[in-house]
Amino acid sequence: MKLSSLQRRPPAFQTDRPTPTPEDVTPHSAEEEVSEGAEDPELKLPKRAPLLIMITAYALLQISFFIIVSSSNDKIRSRQALPRLPITGLSPSQSQSRAGGYKIPLHISCGASLLGHILYALAYRFSFLYLILIGRCVSGVGFSLWMYGKRFCADPRLVGIRRRTTLSACLAVSLGLGTSLGPFAGGMLYKVGFGGRVWNGYTAPGWVMAGVWAAFWVLAARWYEDEDCVIAGARTRAAGVAPLDTTAPEGQDIALQETDASGAQPSPLPTPYRMTPQQWGVVLCMCWFSMICFFILGAWESNLPVFGASTPRLHWSPTAAGNFIALGGISAFPFLILNLLLARRTPDRHILALGTSLGLSALLTFLLLLLRSPARLSYPVLFVCWWGVALGFSSATTVTMSTLSKQLPPVWNGRTSLAIQYSNYLGRVTGAVWGGSGVAVGMRNYVGLQIALVGVGAVLFVGLWRDLKTKTG
Repeated sequence: MKLSSLQRRPPAFQTDRPTPTPEDVTPHSAEEEVSEGAEDPELKLPKRAPLLIMITAYALLQISFFIIVSSSNDKIRSRQALPRLPITGLSPSQSQSRAGGYKIPLHISCGASLLGHILYALAYRFSFLYLILIGRCVSGVGFSLWMYGKRFCADPRLVGIRRRTTLSACLAVSLGLGTSLGPFAGGMLYKVGFGGRVWNGYTAPGWVMAGVWAAFWVLAARWYEDEDCVIAGARTRAAGVAPLDTTAPEGQDIALQETDASGAQPSPLPTPYRMTPQQWGVVLCMCWFSMICFFILGAWESNLPVFGASTPRLHWSPTAAGNFIALGGISAFPFLILNLLLARRTPDRHILALGTSLGLSALLTFLLLLLRSPARLSYPVLFVCWWGVALGFSSATTVTMSTLSKQLPPVWNGRTSLAIQYSNYLGRVTGAVWGGSGVAVGMRNYVGLQIALVGVGAVLFVGLWRDLKTKTG
């Protein structure tokens, strides 16, 4: 081979094609960027420690709410000081913290829950049963963390759009855990409680939960910290922030625009976000289902001890009633775990339809038994009905907040969480009242009202089926 031919060959790093210009370069797709190691914002999750603390707090609030269900009726009747009113956790309206974080509401909830349980436990010692109501109202301040828990799991700063239903399913699991463990623990403490005036079967739930909240408060103070994006968002809002794109399509976070030092905007802001009639319908539908789910769950949990004690074939004690409620929740628990696993691949509207259908089937079965042969209502039959109600409506609560967070702008997250939590409170309080009055008004009327409420929700759901479509996960 001649040397001249070797010299004419270009070096290995040279090519015959011209150097590409920036216009010739094809940008990478989102999938290629994710595959190269970049984090997909739609799959974003909070840090593990804050998430576990928030979910644990949600479960403890459920236990605190239901641990007195088994024995509160007997406690009131034993002192003969109050009419038979269901004592529930009433929460004053609380808006978001000004900083937009969760640390302050978490500490307020721990302190209020601790004090509320102490006041509840001291009511028997001082023979002043109105102290029960005062204690539960103080605990109600702690129950405001329910709103922040839902907001946390749908916060676009912390959670991607394809993870919000999954985290909401985690809250549904903690709901089932609290519904089961609370009445069971209350019934067992009633049974093994000593006969003193300070510690007995009536006051033990208050003292035990006060100790649990004190220990959890220490852990929360040690391990919970708001993430950097939450703190940075609060500082930005304090400096002056305005939404740039309040009409961003579904799944896209809205950009924020800072003002300069003089307060002038670099560019004019677009028209403020305006909701369509269909979106208002979705908000109404989700708030309605949020209300009726907790209305029905609260009604059954407060009615079962009263109904079981007044039915000769059952003749339940507080311990037996607590065990029955807990057994229904525990048996539904594996299916709530399954719902958590399926939430990543199942559309929100399908989860709502399946859960509501199961709960409605249980209500119709119970009503049919009351109409045909109420005397034959046995333990296994009542258990099946309670299991269907607990599983169905607990599953349906998974999607109420996540659906709104996916359809409305991220800056509306605080408003939607407040609307959903007000609906929850309305359902809890009125459901407890209706459940405690179930035997007095007639069990057929008691169940009939619940079926009617679900029927109204079904009309909303069918009419808005296409508008309820969201991303899965």
